[in-house]
Amino acid sequence: MNKKHLPLDLSPEVDEALRKGRPVVALESTIISHGMPYPENVETARFLEEEIRNRGAVPATMAILGGRIKAGLSDNHIEYLGKAEGIQKASRRDLPVILAGGLDAATTVAATMICAGAAGIRVFATGGIGGVHRGAETSFDISADLQELARTSVAVVCAGAKAILDLPLTLEYLETLGVPVLGYGTEEFPAFYSRSSGMGVDHRVDSAIEAAGILAAKWDFGLEGGVLIANPIPEEFSIEKKKIDRAVEAALIEAQRRGIFGKDLTPFLLDRIRELTGGESLEANIRLVKNNAAVAADIAVAYSARQAKR
Repeated sequence: MNKKHLPLDLSPEVDEALRKGRPVVALESTIISHGMPYPENVETARFLEEEIRNRGAVPATMAILGGRIKAGLSDNHIEYLGKAEGIQKASRRDLPVILAGGLDAATTVAATMICAGAAGIRVFATGGIGGVHRGAETSFDISADLQELARTSVAVVCAGAKAILDLPLTLEYLETLGVPVLGYGTEEFPAFYSRSSGMGVDHRVDSAIEAAGILAAKWDFGLEGGVLIANPIPEEFSIEKKKIDRAVEAALIEAQRRGIFGKDLTPFLLDRIRELTGGESLEANIRLVKNNAAVAADIAVAYSARQAKR
């Protein structure tokens, strides 16, 4: 891929870091435009960048502005994405239209992986990935995030898949695609708002150095594709699984009654769950993504140090 011909703009900070082989962590922008209300969305985006810098890495929040992929946003860009209405939500299928049309869009997990891969960024922190939706055996509603993990060589640090999904089928699909699922300090796959799902991971890792070694071994051997690093929400912010399950079930029933599906479903469900939990799910979301950013920065630093020794 020739970067000279890509509609890709690196911020000065990101450009310098990549040229010098310093650690960089990608961040998505859907969480700003579609995942949280204002001002929590903007405050969280700024905190994530600060946390990554404090741990020795450079943040690269991704978005598409005026048909150009931006790897590293200004503070004004973040404020704009947090306030503006009508910002599109870009996944893999949307990128050609948005780029050709010179449009503005926030990047999903899949699109952020694509943009990070194009920029040469290996580590990405998000809240939770998309996956197999409940009832997918009839709706075929499966997030593009899973296919992207199979094809794009970026490590994704998350708190598991979003709680609105069918977690057993999501893990089964990842296994079919050959995507390694690592538990960071855990042998159990986290359930986004909750630390526990009752399902295991492929392997447990207990340090950033160990995780970085696995990434290097995979990609050095020519095994293309991503790695999912599942990092549980901190214990003090975890929500009881039964409580979340009740809220999810109520939100799903309401979505079905109102005919909400496709790309509109996830934002609706997350917003409705926030209301049903009295804001507790929003606080948990903020805390878990901050935790993921910290772990991703540590892994990026370890991976960069490993590569520098080669």
